[in-house]
Amino acid sequence: MKAIVLKEAEGPEKVCYEEVDRPKPKSGEVLVKLKYAALNRRDFFITKGLYPKMKLPSILGADGAGEIVELGANTDKLEPGMEVVINPGLNWGRKEEYSSSDFNILGMPVDGTYAQYVSVPAENIYKKPQHLAWQEAASLPLAGVTAYRSLFTRGQVKQGENVLIPGIGSGVALFALQMAVAAGANVYVTSSSEEKIKHAKRLGAVDGVNYRSKDWDKQLRNQVGSFELIIDGVGGPSFNQFIKVISPGGRIVSFGATTGPVPELVLPRMFFKNMDIRGTTMGSPEDFSRLLDLYTSHQLQPVVDQSFPLEQTAKALNYMDEGTSFGKIVLKIPQ
Repeated sequence: MKAIVLKEAEGPEKVCYEEVDRPKPKSGEVLVKLKYAALNRRDFFITKGLYPKMKLPSILGADGAGEIVELGANTDKLEPGMEVVINPGLNWGRKEEYSSSDFNILGMPVDGTYAQYVSVPAENIYKKPQHLAWQEAASLPLAGVTAYRSLFTRGQVKQGENVLIPGIGSGVALFALQMAVAAGANVYVTSSSEEKIKHAKRLGAVDGVNYRSKDWDKQLRNQVGSFELIIDGVGGPSFNQFIKVISPGGRIVSFGATTGPVPELVLPRMFFKNMDIRGTTMGSPEDFSRLLDLYTSHQLQPVVDQSFPLEQTAKALNYMDEGTSFGKIVLKIPQ
């Protein structure tokens, strides 16, 4: 089969499109013939060696959707021909509150979805929502479950609350926007691009501000007052502004830190507001199931920015790194 293999962590240019052996499903596993895969920031970091527990060579890719073509032993509840989407989180564990020490993600160290076939545990297989196109279904898993857990499981969003989603345009932020709007929240966004703010408003955001403008946090306070919930994957210096605009008793849920550590955090600003800062990573199988239910019940459709053929994975990864995309970037798998 054709696959994208990373052998050296020296950037996207080192990914190899080559012929490899088709995997054979073990007991408890199923073989999926993939239609589409999707990019995540994690994949770019892996090509740079900027990810814990690096183990190469590996077939990259966490997200994918396709059809079951072969069953291993002890997979009686599934059958060949089923249209499925893959939960990329492996070995979450028994605790809903946090993942186990054995938790890992498809695409390194376990071979992933940038390939014609992938073998995964049957428990990670879910029926594809019928209303989603293949590229939409493939784009949903990793970023979608991260957004769902951030917003609902950890963020406990409520109808009518003011919610701020910084850095709109990324996968997680866009999924969080769609779901928060579906939940009846009043959603505001930040971006360095006025065009992305306009796109977000078309998806249901009330408004947004350009974080490159001076005193953007004051602009938000003038527009809204304060926010009960902030879903943050940005971190960095902006985090101090988030604390300024959070409501007393509010929650900031952090799932990433694309701009680095938070400098000079002033603790009194936190404890005088009786606020919460909650961390989250990926999501449990229960979160994943509820994510699919939500997208089905509300007929939500992921935003796909652009599709590349599998052999142009390096080009796709570099395009993602430019930061100009609005929505998910997907790979079309050769059939």
